[in-house]
Amino acid sequence: MGSIGPLPNIYLLEQFPSAAVKHCQTLFNTILPTDPEVKNWRENATAILVRELTISADDILRAKNLKAIGKQGVGIDIIDQDACAKRDIPILNTPGANAQSVAELVLSLTLAVARQLRTIVVKQAENKEIRKEHCSGTTLQGKTIGIVGMGNIGLAVARIFRGAFNSPVFAYDPFAPKDAWSDLGHTRVDNFEDMLPHVDILTLHLPLTAKTRNFIAAPQLQKMKSNAILINAARGGIVNEEDLIRALNEGTLFGAGLDCHDEEPPTLKRYEKLWATGRVISTPHIGATTSETQVHTATTAINRVYDYLNRRE
Repeated sequence: MGSIGPLPNIYLLEQFPSAAVKHCQTLFNTILPTDPEVKNWRENATAILVRELTISADDILRAKNLKAIGKQGVGIDIIDQDACAKRDIPILNTPGANAQSVAELVLSLTLAVARQLRTIVVKQAENKEIRKEHCSGTTLQGKTIGIVGMGNIGLAVARIFRGAFNSPVFAYDPFAPKDAWSDLGHTRVDNFEDMLPHVDILTLHLPLTAKTRNFIAAPQLQKMKSNAILINAARGGIVNEEDLIRALNEGTLFGAGLDCHDEEPPTLKRYEKLWATGRVISTPHIGATTSETQVHTATTAINRVYDYLNRRE
């Protein structure tokens, strides 16, 4: 089958918001995931759109007609980048498009950990009596936040915490320009570990690579304040989970909010020990999953594919 008429084809390999699909259909011959033809994407696709589906080197090798991959969201680790580079196939993701929704989740996780909401809600659901005098959280006003990664999400987080809590900001990013965040008061450090003894909240916004795996492990956790909160809304694997469990059980860290885990979605079988600490809020990688952001990121990826293919003509 493949392309029909003058429009290039694009195969939607997963479900996407209806508004984004309708937009796609104005630009492309769009093969939907419910169409039996979708299974032939390796033979016929000019472009594909994915969100969570893994695209392997073998997929790329077999997709002889493939010219572009649209990726809803920022992370591209599910796609074999070396195979794409060999074929000169761009991975057109959507950096910045989900920044505000991820930043709002960072705020949500931080507040939930600070006020021990998980423990309170879970005990109430188990019909256990919880009185206010049994609860002891911490306030965020004036607390210092350390941000690892000075991209769009990091900036959105910094603005929220500055505005809501007048938080002093430490920032680390070896790749950001020297004048990054010039309009936002902050202290930039060249060595990430220099900020650890000073921050009350540490939030991570960096990709998972060989260098960033176990970026936060026992040596880093030991340098943090015992009443500090760790937030990971980036990628599983950046935080060493076993070391985190130990730090929480030993009381060398107040708590953690995790939207990303080594195993996703997180399960009780894998994370019972972590959750049993009573100091962790876990969510199943929902940073970008607001209805508005899903439409925006899918539409942005579609537009990037369309623009790229038009430039090739």
